[in-house]
Amino acid sequence: MSSNQVAETVASLMPRARQELTELVAFKSVADFAQFPKSESEGAATWVADALRAEGFQDVALLDTPDGTQSVYGYLPGPEGAKTVLLYAHYDVQPPLDEAAWVSPPFELTERDGRWYGRGAADCKGGVIMHLLALRALKANGGVPVHVKVIAEGSEEQGTGGLERYAEQHPELLAADTIVIGDAGNFRVGLPTVTSTLRGMTMVRVRIDTLEGNLHSGQFGGAAPDALAALIRVLDSLRAEDGSTTVDGLTADAQWDGLRYEDEQFRKDAKVLDGVELIGSGTVADRIWARPAVTVLGIDCPPVVGATPSVQASARALISLRVPPGVDAAGATKLLQAHLEAHTPWGARVACEQIGQGQAFRADTSSPAYEAMAAAMAVAYPGQEMSYAGQGGSIPLCNTLAALYPDAEILLIGLSEPEAQIHAVNESVSPEELERLSVTEALFLRNYAAH
Repeated sequence: MSSNQVAETVASLMPRARQELTELVAFKSVADFAQFPKSESEGAATWVADALRAEGFQDVALLDTPDGTQSVYGYLPGPEGAKTVLLYAHYDVQPPLDEAAWVSPPFELTERDGRWYGRGAADCKGGVIMHLLALRALKANGGVPVHVKVIAEGSEEQGTGGLERYAEQHPELLAADTIVIGDAGNFRVGLPTVTSTLRGMTMVRVRIDTLEGNLHSGQFGGAAPDALAALIRVLDSLRAEDGSTTVDGLTADAQWDGLRYEDEQFRKDAKVLDGVELIGSGTVADRIWARPAVTVLGIDCPPVVGATPSVQASARALISLRVPPGVDAAGATKLLQAHLEAHTPWGARVACEQIGQGQAFRADTSSPAYEAMAAAMAVAYPGQEMSYAGQGGSIPLCNTLAALYPDAEILLIGLSEPEAQIHAVNESVSPEELERLSVTEALFLRNYAAH
């Protein structure tokens, strides 16, 4: 089996890949069943299970995980005595947000300017298709040289930990020599990248109460404590003047020693408006890969339309805190809650509730699997060497798998490069990246089997 044959096979399969991604994107598989029908997620899970069965996978199952969602599992046996590789992706997606802001419907895969647009196209339904393409290329060129397990999670975006808990309860199920997490992305299109660190995360809901009920602002304003004003002060305390995250007791001065991320490139990737400054200190890589970052995800307060002249009795906010490798997420949660309580003014009543948490991750990049991946990327991306980057987002399953299988090597690749705009409106995937990374994964499996 030559590398050219693998690449030619993947290229010939791209029309089929587009059709399959179209079908998979069409499922509105947001694992928040208060917003989207559970049947949409169940339909996507069934689609993945059927695709695995069609490729000869055994023991294909829809796993009912403790958070009320389903993960899809399948096993494809390889040659006797071969190594076992676990391939991961997730089929659940973020909500589309403002559907009116999408140039094309979020759940209809649409080609535009050389990219395929749709919610989940890159994160991470495209990852499911990437795994299928790699395996098909190997099957067409001598066979799959390793035992393969596939797990497609159904609630990764919600951070509810269903698959983590299931894996802990069934530790033999996902055991493997190497694990490929297909939920990361290249540093930029055309630059082959493995993600060697992930920030962890915690989410906390804070509620502030000051009055038994809302009051007329003309009659009581000026003396009556305003819960919304108190919340604003609390949220402002989480940032320094330059925008750096400041949670009491949480270290925020670590430095990133890998791939550099230039300010102007970041401004372009993040689509920062002209004249608006970046926040924080240190390099961009320090800020997004090596340091904590707080984000206010939402606030419960009266909307402007229909607002009345009232002093607010109660206000809530949902806060996300990303924590870097080396920082315990549970400890960071305690520090965040203590900070919120300590900075609540006027003796207002404050209540904090943790609603999600995941540990940070750091990979061992000196392992044989990384050597096999570097060789594969050098072929799939001629003239480019594999780069190492961090990722500001979290994949809590990584730490669960690392704890369950301490001898397993874990690699993170995927389709979520900056132009993909994952989690935002108009998410898209580069079909060229899908093709090259599918070739990469196929060659990696071949290289790893021979290592």
